Amino acid sequence: MVVRTAVVGAGTVSQAHLAGAQNNPEMELVAVCDLDEDLARERAREFGTMAVTDVTELLDELDCLHVCTPVQTHFDIARQAIEAGVAVIIEKPATVTAEEVEQLQALSREHETPATVIHNHLFYPAVRTARELIDAGELGHIKSVDTLYAGLTPPDQVNRGSWVFELPGGEFEEGLPHPIYSVLGIGGWPEHDDDIAAQTVLSDHYEEDFEYDQAQVQYVSADGALCTVTMLSGTLPQRLHVITGSEKSLVLDEINQSLYEVDEDYTSSVIARSKKSLDVSLAQVTSTLENAKSVATSRFDDSWEAETETNSHCAIFDGFVDAIEGDADVPVPLEQSKWTIRIMETIRDAAKPRPEADGAETADAADDDAAEVTSDAESVSTDL
Repeated sequence: MVVRTAVVGAGTVSQAHLAGAQNNPEMELVAVCDLDEDLARERAREFGTMAVTDVTELLDELDCLHVCTPVQTHFDIARQAIEAGVAVIIEKPATVTAEEVEQLQALSREHETPATVIHNHLFYPAVRTARELIDAGELGHIKSVDTLYAGLTPPDQVNRGSWVFELPGGEFEEGLPHPIYSVLGIGGWPEHDDDIAAQTVLSDHYEEDFEYDQAQVQYVSADGALCTVTMLSGTLPQRLHVITGSEKSLVLDEINQSLYEVDEDYTSSVIARSKKSLDVSLAQVTSTLENAKSVATSRFDDSWEAETETNSHCAIFDGFVDAIEGDADVPVPLEQSKWTIRIMETIRDAAKPRPEADGAETADAADDDAAEVTSDAESVSTDL
């Protein structure tokens, strides 16, 4: 089966989707769609396909639609596609609200039409390896996952487009799904909304009226893992996951795709502490060599199989074709996306300006009353 595919939204992120659809031997790239006709034509020429401005004109011809438009439009476009029986791959975040994701879940079940979301950091090679080790039980029971994403884009910078300024956290908020879905994919989902707690900080001054540029979230997964994710802007980049299990632990660095296993007690002696330095160095060297091998392979092997090993977007596209054909589950379930957005909603709630404390309000009221009394006294004195 060849999956007839189109991409709606011709902005920056669309290029990864267009290239993936073009290179996938099981996909046929039918068209690219954008309200900006000139931009649609530019992308169509670049990828050798057709340009359109109205996605509804395409739905009868498609098996799959990639939704790469601003997040505020995701729900309506995905809904139309699913109702037409067209499978959807939605860029993160899937929608603005968790309620919208729940509606897409219901539509997907009703129309028996698969839908997935681009949570591509979970498909980086080192992250895939870590998740495989967890699924295989190598770490034992997962006790905690601590994730740090530092160096995220500040709120007032534009990477995706001016539409990000409609978000309470601006461009910073647009980048939050990556660390959030990463901790969800590694540590598991919460069981209840009440299991999620968030704190935010506005650490800098901006011309726009943003509400936060730092955030931290904590929740307990349904399996009892304590999960924490810290997200910072205005710092040097770091992307770290510390995964602690009952049998062994993992330290995963997304930037250099290194994975270090902690499988012994390094605090038992001076020799053991020294051995840790050697083990960490060896893990770094091994990861560097594996990464270099992957880069070299991708340069000389342009097969789709090699691309799915090194390109996280293509790994999702490849798995989604299997889901469309009925041979597999979707790579990223909408349930994971729902919890991603539920956590983002918790962050937004935490960032809202707090009302003045009752004591302050009482004091203000008392001051007002005192002012009125003084004013009345002055009036009486004048009359006399």
